[in-house]
Amino acid sequence: MKKQAKRIVSLVLALAMLALCALTFASCGEKDYVYVTIADEKGNIVVAYEKVYPKELTADAALSAAHEKFYEGGSDGYASAESSYGLSLTKLWGTENGGSYGYYVNNVSPNSLCDAVAVGDHIYAFVYTDLESFSDKYSYFNIKTGEASRGSTFELELTYLDYDENWNIVKKAAAGAYITIDGDRTEFVTDENGKAHVKIAEKGEYVISAESDTLTLAPAVALITVK
Repeated sequence: MKKQAKRIVSLVLALAMLALCALTFASCGEKDYVYVTIADEKGNIVVAYEKVYPKELTADAALSAAHEKFYEGGSDGYASAESSYGLSLTKLWGTENGGSYGYYVNNVSPNSLCDAVAVGDHIYAFVYTDLESFSDKYSYFNIKTGEASRGSTFELELTYLDYDENWNIVKKAAAGAYITIDGDRTEFVTDENGKAHVKIAEKGEYVISAESDTLTLAPAVALITVK
């Protein structure tokens, strides 16, 4: 009887999550868009704040649309499925690792992939690179896009998310992290407040991120246009 009761409870929970997803789905118009960033199993940014037009305004649909547009194998690189936590990632950028992924909407962790998103939201998903202690920390800059003059200095502030002793999410300054430009480490380093002053000599469009020798960071992303 206990086993049967557990099965019934599990079925009810699964049906409830499906119903929740159905309620949050919203049909998209031709101009409804979101931005997506994806980091792969090596910690590389493979989709950097790109605009996509999902079929529904959900995190799941946005990530699926990003794979269809940017992944070499299209939609085959992405999958999701119902779990005890709701709709969850099962494959990201072609990697299946038993569910070790992270995803955020506007730097906030949603309840599940079926959570509704709004036009212009930023969905960030990453594959965990540390599959032993799962030490990967989501990080982000204070800006997503910006402009700078050639040879001038601009400021970035890097934050990462951690947990306190009660497993509440807390924001922390990412000190001692090296700024990267188009994947290359630079001499620009964040201070104790997570701030770095960056200078780029040549005109162009650049993907700015950061890496640390002491933290496993899911890489932050900012697109900077130098004029």
